[in-house]
Amino acid sequence: FPYRYFRWWYKKTRIEKKSAFIDLLCAVPLQQIYGCPLGGIGGGTITPPIPRGWRGEFCRWQLNPGIYHYGTVIADQFTVCLRCKGQTVYQQVLSIEKPSTLQGWNWGYCGHYAFYHALYPRAWMVYELPGQNVVLTCRQVSPVIPHDYKDSSLPVGVFIWEVENGKDEDVDVSIMFSMQNGVGAKEDRSGGHWNEPFTLDKEGERVTGVLLHHCTHVNPFTLAISAREKAGTGVTHLTAFNPTGSGREVWQDLLHDGRLESPPGKSSLTEKGELTAAAVCASCTVPARGHRTLEMALAWDMPCIHFGSKEKLHLRRYTRFFGSGGDAAPALLHYALTHYEEWERKIEAWQNPILENSQLPSWYKSALFNELYFVTDGGTIWVELPPDCCDEDLRGQAAAGLSHLLPVLREYGRFAYLEGQEYRMYNTYDVHFYASFALVMLWPKLQISLQYDIAVTVMNEDVQLRQYLMCGQTAQVKQKNVVPHDIGDPGDEPWQRVNAYLMHDTADWKDLNLKFVLQVYRDYYLTQDSMYLRDMWPVCQAVMESELKFDTDNDGLIENGGFADQTYDAWVVNGASAYCGGLWLAAVCMMCKMAEVLEDANIQQKYMDILNKGKEAFERMLWNGKYYNYDSSGSDASNSIMSDQCAGQWFLGACGLDQGEFEVFPKSHIVSALRTIFEKNVMSFAGGTMGAVNGMRPNGEPDTSSVQSNEVWIGVVYALAATMIQEGLVEEGFHTAEGCYRTVWERLGMAFQTPEAYREKKVYRSLAYMRPLSIWSMQLALE
Repeated sequence: FPYRYFRWWYKKTRIEKKSAFIDLLCAVPLQQIYGCPLGGIGGGTITPPIPRGWRGEFCRWQLNPGIYHYGTVIADQFTVCLRCKGQTVYQQVLSIEKPSTLQGWNWGYCGHYAFYHALYPRAWMVYELPGQNVVLTCRQVSPVIPHDYKDSSLPVGVFIWEVENGKDEDVDVSIMFSMQNGVGAKEDRSGGHWNEPFTLDKEGERVTGVLLHHCTHVNPFTLAISAREKAGTGVTHLTAFNPTGSGREVWQDLLHDGRLESPPGKSSLTEKGELTAAAVCASCTVPARGHRTLEMALAWDMPCIHFGSKEKLHLRRYTRFFGSGGDAAPALLHYALTHYEEWERKIEAWQNPILENSQLPSWYKSALFNELYFVTDGGTIWVELPPDCCDEDLRGQAAAGLSHLLPVLREYGRFAYLEGQEYRMYNTYDVHFYASFALVMLWPKLQISLQYDIAVTVMNEDVQLRQYLMCGQTAQVKQKNVVPHDIGDPGDEPWQRVNAYLMHDTADWKDLNLKFVLQVYRDYYLTQDSMYLRDMWPVCQAVMESELKFDTDNDGLIENGGFADQTYDAWVVNGASAYCGGLWLAAVCMMCKMAEVLEDANIQQKYMDILNKGKEAFERMLWNGKYYNYDSSGSDASNSIMSDQCAGQWFLGACGLDQGEFEVFPKSHIVSALRTIFEKNVMSFAGGTMGAVNGMRPNGEPDTSSVQSNEVWIGVVYALAATMIQEGLVEEGFHTAEGCYRTVWERLGMAFQTPEAYREKKVYRSLAYMRPLSIWSMQLALE
């Protein structure tokens, strides 16, 4: 494998000059600086820093679909100017940075006086201005609103500056927002970029700012900064300045009177190698012992996007409401500055019942909302269907039964997010299985849209052959009636070419088909969308028929194939297994339930017979009196305690199918298994402070039989905690999940970049990962 992988990696990255779908040789380094990302769903994100971090400027950019740029841009700053009695008494860049450019500015704000709080999609930056008796609080708001499919798509962020004057005299306060044209990449110097001022006066509301047109050949965009003019608030601007110079002219201009002066009209085009930047300044007088508010906003308008192959043009979701001409930035900013109060009311109505619940621990409230950052900052795309798209364009001949495919995708668009910022595959399905609770609970139409896309892919095939890196064998890219691993690489053409994952031939994976069936019924149970259930029913039957071939001995239970043939793709499993066997029985149970709902008696009887056989085989082959063995192979590690052994029960419990006639696993066995996991995988690992290790030996030592068995997977731990809560082990569930939160968000400083995995000491893997969105299954269990 190492030789095959390196040969493939060298060809991909060094010869073809493309990014690897998983780059095992060049991992993204950990930087403990990231704050709450800006922007709605699917329009790209811009991540500002924690003010007390190493940097003070925007530091993580995802505007091109699925592509991250981690450059910091020193010109992207907020600067404050205070004036008393007509004299400037204080002027400071609100950054602890001391850069080599813009040295004419006053840098080096003392981080001791800055405080940061985040509760996604909002954040608060508090700046105490030393010696001034003035406190600034910048509230950052993004339009991420459950069950909203318009405003939640907008590529905007609002900054509301609350100014508190503790002096006994009036203070004139100015906030300058400066920004470079670009994201700090080499394209910033490609030439042909330009800036222009704008004012939009509409319905009695006036917004003024500067547009920064970034004219690249592929995916051009406009950045825009602005402020809201109102009684008592003045807005001035500087259309263009050189961010690589000393910046002294800009600084002195602001210092002179707390305002900016600018030549009229637009700037000239940049020359090759030249950079340009712009600034907007909002000013007001704050009375003695008084309080005033300044409102500013940032937007980025990249309406039309190409993926890496450049084959198809896609329109982002927000273009439905603001147009695709590339001229939407003024309207976006005006809309954001006149609607953010409504957004906040909706956000508070959603969050407050949880925040005000005194029975829930504070760390859980933080984790629940802050882990949602990945819905927007997971390389996320949300695009419209082309107006001329027809049924056959979408589904081909094979998927003719999906009668509501076109109406759903026309109304709600197509949604995709990466497995992780380092694992560049869209809608990785074995992982989305865990994360999907966040979508189905908060944006259920996006989950249903995603499922329709998967269903189409199930019914089609790609007969092209390729070599798989783990085994070295050759097989076709996609088989019919099999759920894909993912819907493609952002460097290629997602939806058009699926299964970017090259490690294994996932047609032989045992979990993907089952996870489709489990999600279909879970989605129906939570949404009561009967048309969706009817459309998905033939697809569920097709994937279960494909899955039946893995029951090689006809005992009603599938067998694993002696390789890592499921989401734990480096952990070998052989024969009957707790994880895949449990998922199989849960899926069979849900087939029975769906058949009952749809009055399909023949299918119901078929799967009831399989379920009765399979339950007996599962208990006989895997139950050892305390928990379910990892697998039935009889190998040295076959009796390991897997933290994820109750995954099937997790989904059954979430759908109310865990008792009565539909009880699959004896309740006493599930509770015993969960108590064993808590005792061994949680409390016997790292002193019970780091969550649950994936695999634990009965003697209390972590299972080291694979590189994944002695990892902690944060998303799996949140799912385990949800299962514990469902089964009445609420205290154990919270303790288990708390270990992950404290480790990631506090001890390791991985805010807004929760990884897939970590080990007890010094090792983590795959920063900013999809699976931890499973924490929303804990909330479902609590509800």
